[in-house]
Amino acid sequence: MNIALIGYGKMGKVIEQIALDRGHSVNLKIDLNNISDFTKENLAKSDVAIEFTGPHSAYENLMRCLEAGTPVVCGSTGWLDQYDKVADYCKKREGALLYASNFSIGVNIFFALNKHLAKIMNRQAGYDVTMTEIHHTAKKDAPSGTAITLAEGILENMDRKKSWVNHTAENASELSILSIREDPAPGTHQIKYHSDVDDIDIIHTAHNRNGFALGAVMAAEYLHNKNGIYSMQDVLAL
Repeated sequence: MNIALIGYGKMGKVIEQIALDRGHSVNLKIDLNNISDFTKENLAKSDVAIEFTGPHSAYENLMRCLEAGTPVVCGSTGWLDQYDKVADYCKKREGALLYASNFSIGVNIFFALNKHLAKIMNRQAGYDVTMTEIHHTAKKDAPSGTAITLAEGILENMDRKKSWVNHTAENASELSILSIREDPAPGTHQIKYHSDVDDIDIIHTAHNRNGFALGAVMAAEYLHNKNGIYSMQDVLAL
């Protein structure tokens, strides 16, 4: 495939190397230094785009890719208040979109484990649940997109939790997410179930960016020649 990289920072460079290792070509690399190259004509030469930028640019980037008819994989977080607009435009254009808050294979298995554990703990009223997420200091959004996805998995399956908050919970219906920013920290997410007699913890810790980058390239391979809206659960058949 010919892959367009929208966002060519640290993550974009790792994605590029993995894409090349898997036999693909990177025919377009967009960052702040060459925005003028981010055109419909250049996008049309790509089989798929992988977008990793930030919350303030993701929406416009995705709309531009869909307008060009280029399937797009998105790993940017912090823009989901505009997700419905992008999804509606994707359907209107009969395009292809795959968004994930985290492309790591291990994290997506962790998502599934989190939901299953929440279903079990829904019947165990003696346990409260909290979450802690740790990222590097350059992480722009808090809580992380991964933490929000994990929180949604808990809220969907635990009747006594009604909403999440990004601080210590003030009442029992709130799920507390504590966000810590320190270096170096590729990413750790911990979910703790606490009772008077014991604790149950599940933890995912990323060692580097390679797992995220590999998942993004696998998502691009999956999305190639497809129409519709997909997730990493589709890629991994979870």
